[in-house]
This record gives sequence, C-alpha cells and structure tokens, in this order.
Amino acid sequence: MADLFGYPDSPGAKARETSFQAADEIADKAPILRARCLKVLEHSNGLTADEVAGRLGLSILSVRPRITELAHDGKVRDSGVRRYNVSGKRAIVWAPVTPARLRRSTAR
Repeated sequence: MADLFGYPDSPGAKARETSFQAADEIADKAPILRARCLKVLEHSNGLTADEVAGRLGLSILSVRPRITELAHDGKVRDSGVRRYNVSGKRAIVWAPVTPARLRRSTAR
C-alpha cells in the first residue's frame, strides 16, 4: 500500500480505499511519468499542467500530481505567468529550473 506520508516521493493518497488503490497502481509508473513531464517542460518556455498532458497524450489526472511532485523536488517552478486551462480556469505556467538550452550551453 502507498505511504500516505511519503508524498511527493511516492504517490499520495487520501484516507479512502480507492485513493490508496490508485496510489498503489501508479507507484511504479510515477517516476517514469515525472521524467517525461520534466523533459517536456525542459524543452519549453513554460507550460500549464494541461499543456504538458496534451503534449504527452496523457490524462491531466496522471500529469497534474507529477507536476506537483516535480515542484516539491525543486525541478520546476511557478513562472508567475497564468494561462487559462481546458476548464476555463487560470492555471500556473510551470517552468523548468534548468531548461535544456542552459544545460547544453554549460556542457561545452
């Protein structure tokens, strides 16, 4: 069973059977999804979680928690910009802490 208090290092869950089950089911996939989300963000000028999900062809319900985990880990940051998401609400535009273009220029 997923560790409720291990979030964001492992998928979190609310005190419901279905929530714990969902966290257990995503636990093995979460690191891969986080890496995919981060790669998309690193090669962008900032994206909302909905935009990341769209680029990856994934459900926002799988992506949004991974973005939160990346933010908690200090790999992405709130850019201060807001854009409207699919539901018409203002959403954070997430920016990578280390964009790919900066990693390339320092690797030379």
